[in-house]
Amino acid sequence: MDIDTPLRNLGPVDSAALIDAVLAQPDEAWKEDQYRQEVFDVHKATESIVLVFVDLEHWPEIVVKKEPGWNRLADAALPLMNDILSRFYPPGGTVIRAMAAKLLAGQKITPHVDKHPSFHYGHRIHIPITTNPRVRFMIDGRPYQFKVGEAYEINNQMMHSVMNKGDEDRITFIFDYVPPDQIAALSAA
Repeated sequence: MDIDTPLRNLGPVDSAALIDAVLAQPDEAWKEDQYRQEVFDVHKATESIVLVFVDLEHWPEIVVKKEPGWNRLADAALPLMNDILSRFYPPGGTVIRAMAAKLLAGQKITPHVDKHPSFHYGHRIHIPITTNPRVRFMIDGRPYQFKVGEAYEINNQMMHSVMNKGDEDRITFIFDYVPPDQIAALSAA
């Protein structure tokens, strides 16, 4: 969503339970769902554990399906997501995507703008799980370094990329929230 700024720092969050749950996932959990890597070229160097994902084929109808990561991570993710939503966003919307996303050590997500129309309607929230000093998130040509223990909303309608020059994977929990006014706009279209 175009939020009129490259990045909105939502401030401190209690992400300890989510961090523990994500880091406890076995290696095979990161490889079971390859949809993002197969459909979106920019995510070739990533792995994901997807909790929910919108059916892009039926957009603008909002059809959200639980994915394999739901049973493993929802108990830890939902309280944190609900806390963030209750503090910063109007109630009555829908989470259309939620996942843990890993950018492998030494890899990058090339510059891009999220193109599918669903990305125009949802707030994209990032909760760092792991990072290192050599990770840079670029938005609109400016570098940002996200901190574990904080949450951020990115403007995914500006050019953005991520570079992990570190020796450790970088993991972020991402979710997209479509507020009620945007759902109404979709229904009217």
